[in-house]
Amino acid sequence: MKAGYSQSFLRRARVFAAGVVLALACCAQERLEPAPEGTFTYAVFSDSHRYSGGDGERPLTNAPLVSQVTWLAANLDEQRIAFVTHAGDLADKNTAAHYKLAHDLFARFHGRVPYGIAPGNHDMTAARDMARYQKFFGAAQFEPFAWYGGAYGGRRVGGEVLSGDNANSWQTFSAGGLDFVVLHLECNTPDEVLAWADGVLERNLRRMAIIVAHMYLGPVMGRDALGDDGQAFGRMRWAKIPGGNTPQEMWEKCFSKHENVFLVVSGDQASVMALRQESRGAHGNVVHEVMANYPVPADKEDWLRLYRFDPAGQVVHAFTYSPAQDRLCTGIWHLRWRDPHLFTLDISDAMGRFRARNKK
Repeated sequence: MKAGYSQSFLRRARVFAAGVVLALACCAQERLEPAPEGTFTYAVFSDSHRYSGGDGERPLTNAPLVSQVTWLAANLDEQRIAFVTHAGDLADKNTAAHYKLAHDLFARFHGRVPYGIAPGNHDMTAARDMARYQKFFGAAQFEPFAWYGGAYGGRRVGGEVLSGDNANSWQTFSAGGLDFVVLHLECNTPDEVLAWADGVLERNLRRMAIIVAHMYLGPVMGRDALGDDGQAFGRMRWAKIPGGNTPQEMWEKCFSKHENVFLVVSGDQASVMALRQESRGAHGNVVHEVMANYPVPADKEDWLRLYRFDPAGQVVHAFTYSPAQDRLCTGIWHLRWRDPHLFTLDISDAMGRFRARNKK
């Protein structure tokens, strides 16, 4: 580091410069351009429970999910897509028909790009039964792939085994000279699963870690309620599914403890739509926490979040893109400015720690 300049100043300067480049590119062209050489993309979509029909008179359809998957599958090379995440609520009514439709669409990724799913509250019952989800997205179909790390084996609750068979899973990928581990966790993850996640993160300390947790950022205490510190939005301190942890507890018990964690991805909160914050883990590591869930009233409902990594610049450019409209989101609904939808994350801290851990 140059004398006279703090690390925080240099990080802010890097983000500012990258943000100017991003803003100029977006102003010049609201359509998404191909990913430049030397970059790669981590694609995230969530809350695709936009099903209609299936009532005996009309066939079951999900136009936004078809649009998203079709575009992603067709643009793996052009956008240099290295990994695809679904952040939960794949189904709406937790029916076999919903999962069958999604499964047939996801077959377009199979064998072409690594991907993972973090089950949301719509993907389980109130008792955490995920039998229908597991029938169509169980571990067996992923185990042949080298990038599939494995799944939590399950926990016994009464006479049932819950949380197993790809309900909680981990994957790996490498791109741009960087190695990653991605954890996909069930909504309001229970203690036993968090302990398993601790082990996965510890065994993969040499990899940069991304955690996908369906419910995470949003109204801190629920609608129209402030936390005891006056905070309205951030890591939620309430849960939707009994028997698990709140997002704040998940952070305290697991996520914050691991130096390699630098990105936490979530969906769920349609009324908030887009949110992000920067936190520090127990090791002083910078952790970017991001949420995106663009609901039907938000113009069009097929918005994708694309995180384009630029290792040379040590930044990630986040794009929110609609395949149906073939345009970037520059302001929408109650978030009528660019920053919630098009922004830049500084990952110099995460990259520096990654390189230091891999010197040996």
